[in-house]
Amino acid sequence: MKSALLYEGKAKKVHSVVGEEGQLILEYKDDATAFNGEKHKIFKGKGRLNNLISSHIFHYLHEKGVASHFIQALSDTEQLVYQTHIIPIEVVVRNIATGSLTKRLGITEGAVFHEPLVELYYKEDALNDPLMNDDHAKYITGISEGELEFIKEQARNINHHLQVMYQKIGVKLVDFKLEFGRLHDGSIVLSDEISPDTCRLWEEETGRKMDKDVFRNDIEDLVEIYDTIWKRMEANVHV
Repeated sequence: MKSALLYEGKAKKVHSVVGEEGQLILEYKDDATAFNGEKHKIFKGKGRLNNLISSHIFHYLHEKGVASHFIQALSDTEQLVYQTHIIPIEVVVRNIATGSLTKRLGITEGAVFHEPLVELYYKEDALNDPLMNDDHAKYITGISEGELEFIKEQARNINHHLQVMYQKIGVKLVDFKLEFGRLHDGSIVLSDEISPDTCRLWEEETGRKMDKDVFRNDIEDLVEIYDTIWKRMEANVHV
């Protein structure tokens, strides 16, 4: 099915599909990057785990009525997806204060938000993905106010479902990043990936970090942590 390589990013390769317009194959790589690409390392098996976890989450969200670009997993490292035009907004949902938020606003590390905070960032590497408000987002991307509200409401809805899912495997969903894209008919759906690369995850009992922060901060082996998340997810499916 796989045809020409259309694009290669930090974590995935994008291929066209033979005989199928409007569909793409995403190939997950073993590369890990941090600090806008300044830190880089290859972890054998990372691509497989991110593909399995992301595919599982897309299936789960589909069952909850969340539309996405995901069609099916094709192999250990590949997904078949609908082609979307990515809207250059990174939507970050925060349930617990950590990271840049605590430094930017002086909020105490570990503070739990009764209502999740939704932030918008301009997806532009050359500018280091700056924070922006609703008016900036509408001006820069051309989306309507109604579309932006839809995206934020979808982000809150996804957050609720993911919190429930992670709670069942003993993990706190601290914060995470989402991206959305337009299908050929103009409708907006969840796109890109949802994995430990794009989420902050803390173990409920111990507070142990179970996401890409273990690579950022040289804490534990990234593949072992991702494998633990996947095994818990897989076991919960069969309960």
